[in-house]
Amino acid sequence: MNQAIQDLYPDGHSHCFGCGRSNRDGWHLKSYVDGGKTHAQFTPEDKYSGGVPGHLYGGAVASLLDCHGTASAAAFRYLQDHNSLQQVPPIQRHVTGQLNIKFLKPTPIGVVLDLSGELVSIEGRKVTVRLTLTANETLCAEAEMIAFGVE
Repeated sequence: MNQAIQDLYPDGHSHCFGCGRSNRDGWHLKSYVDGGKTHAQFTPEDKYSGGVPGHLYGGAVASLLDCHGTASAAAFRYLQDHNSLQQVPPIQRHVTGQLNIKFLKPTPIGVVLDLSGELVSIEGRKVTVRLTLTANETLCAEAEMIAFGVE
């Protein structure tokens, strides 16, 4: 079984609302590496409704893409120098430098959302990742993120 990328962050960098294991009130999003890509799933509750009932508000979509994107960047950067994420010490936390999102379809609430990440490039501390968010096999949002490793 793969270990969640977010569970490999140092304790001092594990408080994010979206994905931090140390945030008692957070979403605890978990991202995994599988076959050269990253994947995560999340089922939003009704309380995260946007202006149209039954649909997720855009800030939550952005938050999910942001958390999955930084985890993906951390994993891709680590895997550039190592064979796997198994039994690793804490990996370098990455933070968002830029996140460009295209909202393509309304994102429903109460269904499993699938997030996917794919490496575009690594240039030193700078990692570029392409991201998607789908619901019921419908592409709801896509994004490109530039993330930077935290020293």
